[in-house]
Amino acid sequence: MHVTALNIAPGRRLPMRSVGEVVAEAGTGLVGDRYHGTRHRHVTVQSQELLDRAAVDLGYAFDQAQTRRNVTVDAGEIPTRPGTRLLIGDVLVEVVRVSAPCRLLDDWIGAGAAAALRRRGGSACRLLTSGTIRLGDRVEVLTDSESE
Repeated sequence: MHVTALNIAPGRRLPMRSVGEVVAEAGTGLVGDRYHGTRHRHVTVQSQELLDRAAVDLGYAFDQAQTRRNVTVDAGEIPTRPGTRLLIGDVLVEVVRVSAPCRLLDDWIGAGAAAALRRRGGSACRLLTSGTIRLGDRVEVLTDSESE
């Protein structure tokens, strides 16, 4: 898996802004994002492959930024089990919970979007290490022994 899109928004309901890289601060969040400084929801991760499947269900394509997730990877399933760790470039993150799609997606993307994205919305994660996440970074799901 590789990072294909990075998005941040400075506040709730403000448009997402596509960036080529973003600074990740351990225990704090992505610099410039609305969740910077929150307790656990530091970064959200989703899969373009799953978004493409949702687009088929909807009958039309939509931009990945409309889901309001921070990191989009090219393919694969995003782990949703709390405690699972991912290495995004050199930044270690840990899944906190499923990032369930909200009903506002029906307003932003179109009717039925929230339903089409159910079980495809990715995961909310906490940042365990600091670093810079960049477009093209490799993303690895770590086994328990690799993440310790």
